[in-house]
Amino acid sequence: MPNIKALTGDESIKAIPVLADILCDCVEGGASVGFMMPFDTATGRLFWERVAKAVESGDLLLLVAEDQNKIVGTVQVGLKQPPNQPHRADIKKLLIHRSARGKGLSRLLMAAAETHAAAAGKSLLVLDTASGEPAEAIYERLGWTRAGLVPDYALFPDGRFCDTTIFYKRVSATR
Repeated sequence: MPNIKALTGDESIKAIPVLADILCDCVEGGASVGFMMPFDTATGRLFWERVAKAVESGDLLLLVAEDQNKIVGTVQVGLKQPPNQPHRADIKKLLIHRSARGKGLSRLLMAAAETHAAAAGKSLLVLDTASGEPAEAIYERLGWTRAGLVPDYALFPDGRFCDTTIFYKRVSATR
């Protein structure tokens, strides 16, 4: 049975090698998650080092999915927002290693992200995803509301333009 947990700053630092591997796998698989090809583990490690610092400062929550005691997926909850948006959080980089897909890990990670965000006093979650890609259908199945589409918003790792769909979801803040 997969396990979902929030990592501390120290745990985030220790997990950098496996998180970098997951990120590399997703980029190599064509996921539009902010990186371009060629992409290497060193670049992935630099990204996760910044994430670990944000976790340590409390600006970001890093959740991981473990299957057989190995991290195979992750999602981030951006907690730090401008002063006029204290009720909002951003969902960032839902990543599942291709070898672990089809086990419901996205659903488990997103449910945990919603719960943790609500516990942090957030009542509105926002995310964006490449239009027409599998993640778009996942968010719809999980009850997220489509806010709109932005054409040519980003690039796929191979350099092609991709449209982006913006989603939001209201959660009950428990703070």
